[in-house]
Amino acid sequence: MAKSKAARGGTGTPATVALTREGVAFTLHAYTHDPDAASYGEEASAALGVSADRVFKTLLADVDGSLTVGVVPVAGKLDLKALAAAVGGKRAAMADPAAAERVTGYVVGGISPLGQKKRLPTVVDASALAHPTVFVSAGKRGLEIELAPADLVRLTGAGTAEIGRA
Repeated sequence: MAKSKAARGGTGTPATVALTREGVAFTLHAYTHDPDAASYGEEASAALGVSADRVFKTLLADVDGSLTVGVVPVAGKLDLKALAAAVGGKRAAMADPAAAERVTGYVVGGISPLGQKKRLPTVVDASALAHPTVFVSAGKRGLEIELAPADLVRLTGAGTAEIGRA
């Protein structure tokens, strides 16, 4: 995969900066974001012409009082019980959007699992490993990063588990 101009040293997001710093191959994909879109992830899938099982959304949950990141295909939902179990917790609930923005440094709809202000426990849905590349937010609405799932897991320090459901 070729690195974009932004990834080679121009202005970038914290996610692209982190990937560049680590020397990870990735491709940046931009599309025109529609502020009226019902689902940011499904919008990205349609705009880029990529199957929704290869485009992953980044969601934050409160697991037993600690924020945790779940990365799941946009075609499905985050299984909160499975996420809690994956990190050794008992209960999980979706995080407050304002708290998610504050701790990650990104806006809702553009939260990337990469380059967050604070490193949080992260779990990537195991289905990601079935694809040569996956797409995640690059840190702003209308911008996606395509990269190998193994690089995503390694750079986020993530575990993998079946945390997505249809």
